[in-house]
Amino acid sequence: MKKRKHIVSNVLPGSIAEELEIARGDELVSVNGTEIGDILDYHYLCNEEYLMVLIRKPNGEEWELEIEKEFEEDLGLEFENAFMDEYRSCCNKCIFCFIDQMPKGMRKTLYFKDDDSRLSFLQGNYITLTNLSESDMERIIRYHLEPINISFHTMDPQLRCKMLNNRFAGEALKKADRLAKAGIEMNGQIVLCKGINDGDQLEHSIAALTKYLPHLKSVSVVPVGLTRFREGLYPLEPFTAKDAERVLEAIHRWQRNLYQIYGTHFVHAGDEWYLLAGRDLPPEETYDGYLQLENGVGMIRLFLTEVREELNGRAGDAREHELSIATGVLAAPYLEEAVGELQKKYPGVKVHIHAVKNAFFGERITVAGLLTGQDILAALRGKTLGERLLLPGCMFRSGEEIFLDDISLNELEMALQIHACIVKSSGKDFVRALLLEEQSAGEDVHKYEVTLD
Repeated sequence: MKKRKHIVSNVLPGSIAEELEIARGDELVSVNGTEIGDILDYHYLCNEEYLMVLIRKPNGEEWELEIEKEFEEDLGLEFENAFMDEYRSCCNKCIFCFIDQMPKGMRKTLYFKDDDSRLSFLQGNYITLTNLSESDMERIIRYHLEPINISFHTMDPQLRCKMLNNRFAGEALKKADRLAKAGIEMNGQIVLCKGINDGDQLEHSIAALTKYLPHLKSVSVVPVGLTRFREGLYPLEPFTAKDAERVLEAIHRWQRNLYQIYGTHFVHAGDEWYLLAGRDLPPEETYDGYLQLENGVGMIRLFLTEVREELNGRAGDAREHELSIATGVLAAPYLEEAVGELQKKYPGVKVHIHAVKNAFFGERITVAGLLTGQDILAALRGKTLGERLLLPGCMFRSGEEIFLDDISLNELEMALQIHACIVKSSGKDFVRALLLEEQSAGEDVHKYEVTLD
């Protein structure tokens, strides 16, 4: 692992680090005599109740600090490199890779393919196991890092090599055996490609993955996303409504059988399958606690539940105003349902829901998180928008107000001559935004940002 200096960029107010007068620009050298390789080492070593922390000041002076604290209590340090190491890029060339389907000329960060086991633990990213070194495996098991999220896609080793364009991809599946044997909690995903890993292959994969129960908590099945930029790439076809019906039939059958045996539904269909098939969303209890929200599994059901819960605690009133929502085609019908519930108690609130077609990536891409500023501008110019325009947080990179095509929120506001508001991800914040109230302070209640997605 490449050795780096871990320079403090911020000390949180009221933290242990502030009390000990650790400051910006200081270097963290070691904890309990062990040099820090990356953020995983830092979190693991700093969990203990008794620490010996070595700090090097900018002038070269070294402080050895003895710390007694609560178990897992944070020191309150942030670093110039938040990951405390370089990100590891993907070594696969998957036939369904979304990044390969993006046009040229976008900002460089959008083309980075990560396949880093540490991001799986820290941020919920999914990894293929092909980039998981022996030292990574040993640390995951030694530190008992969980959950580890794995992109299985298929349990047929030869087919997996083909789908990932990596001759080691089939052998990499054995690493899941080691993780399960060590008692590491996992979640899995299958990106389904028509005619490739669906049908009998899907049946085989689900059956094979059940051997990892109870350590494998859930498996999501989501349809491949296809943009219009696929020239020269593997010829993949979009799923039809009939295809979606067959996928749902298989998943529901497995859910019924597995629930009877294990008390868990285990395998879950992404929301897009229900929308494509024209089927109602399943009840909340079938999602087993929403383990796959980041993969678009149950997010619409949870959103509608949160909206109703927030409205149940309100008496309603006669306030009057008019506003608009811009969203993707996928979620528009459900936002209409949520707005209808709100208008029962607030009849004076008029809402225009604009389902924006994705001209940039192609109309097969229906989620709000992949809409660009130019698509929104084209769809909303000349439309009645009211006092405010609501936009989902998933359209923006965390902490920024820039769309995928680098159009800024301010530029959008200037072009449309309206104040735009970024809506957080919960149903509660959606209701508050519609009522022109302040959204919840502090961190968002969900890790995902898909309220209007």
